[in-house]
Amino acid sequence: MMAVEGPYIAAIIARLAEPTPNLAAYGVAFSFAFIAEAPVIMMMTAANALVAERSSFLALRRFMRLLVAAVTLAMALGLLPPVFRFVTDELIGLPPELAARTHVATALLLPWPGAIGYRRFYQGILVRHRQPRRVAYGTVVRLAAMSLAALVLAAWTKLPGAYVGSLALALGVVAEAAASRFMARRIVASLLAEPPSEAAQPGMREILRFYYPLALTSLLAIVVNPMVTFFMGRSRSPVESLAVLPVVSGLLFMFRSGALAYQEVGVALGGAGRENERQVFRVAVGLAGVSVALLAVVLFTPLAVVWFERVAGLAPSLAQFALWPARVLAIVPALDYLLALQRALLVLARRTRIITAATAVEATVLVLVLWLTVTQLNLVGALAAALALLIGRTAGNLFLLGAR
Repeated sequence: MMAVEGPYIAAIIARLAEPTPNLAAYGVAFSFAFIAEAPVIMMMTAANALVAERSSFLALRRFMRLLVAAVTLAMALGLLPPVFRFVTDELIGLPPELAARTHVATALLLPWPGAIGYRRFYQGILVRHRQPRRVAYGTVVRLAAMSLAALVLAAWTKLPGAYVGSLALALGVVAEAAASRFMARRIVASLLAEPPSEAAQPGMREILRFYYPLALTSLLAIVVNPMVTFFMGRSRSPVESLAVLPVVSGLLFMFRSGALAYQEVGVALGGAGRENERQVFRVAVGLAGVSVALLAVVLFTPLAVVWFERVAGLAPSLAQFALWPARVLAIVPALDYLLALQRALLVLARRTRIITAATAVEATVLVLVLWLTVTQLNLVGALAAALALLIGRTAGNLFLLGAR
């Protein structure tokens, strides 16, 4: 369900005034928001793995609150005009009008990282206590709030499409955070009702030792988005590449989103001694095959034109521009399932540093491929980005296979 929001918002922006610059500004702003959420995104995995009783809940909740406050402050500092202009003008090289539109769209996403960290903490507790359906219910709330906000803003205001998209996303994720906390209230009450444990409460140092490799992993993975944006801004057809990126990413995410959830499945069901590894692996292989097959049906048949032109709302020229970058990435959902499974087993073994190393390998390979394809081979930006993402994800998987 979360995978629906990207194409949905992009489709709304594509139907408003000036779709190309607004899609580009929205795509860049979303990349910045992804960077801001990187330190908190693994809070779901941490809560799933660590919250077992009252003391661990209190310790991790305190850690979560400090973390989301620090991340929100850092994002606010990054929005200061001199800092933001340096990034958009000097590093990325956006045209001035596009940079100004991106600045406002990013500022509207300021609540994003705090709400993400808060709701993922409580979602991890729900998964740990075998209530994953409530995570899905929270996503329904998010989509409903986002849809209502987007439709009202599009119909009743004259805001640029990039602003409409950012506001809708921010309101949706805040609503989901509130819903997640509400649905976890009974679990939280039962944890707080437990008598204090005689075991020592986990300290900040212990939690940080477990969490920082996961946060660094997420940061390295998410930094990929602005790196891709940076190179596309200096490639052939930069505005067109930036415009189709959120549309291609949104379509791909619909088929790879199950893999993102599967890491939590592996942590919750793999077993401390990895006794259920074979069953978890078998299901992952089946889901990977189905995801790639369904994505291929969309991308390698006339459904591709239907999707990009009629559903996503791209002009025919932009739809053709997006087609081959999307086809290059058709196998990525299978790679994502393999990566999620390997990460889950390493989390269970408390070997989180290896996960960070694999992500560093993936990011390094991705940047090298981007540099080669953009600066040396002069490929169109969107195609160069697709090749880099595919080769980088393959390298990360191969590293983990070797490390195990």
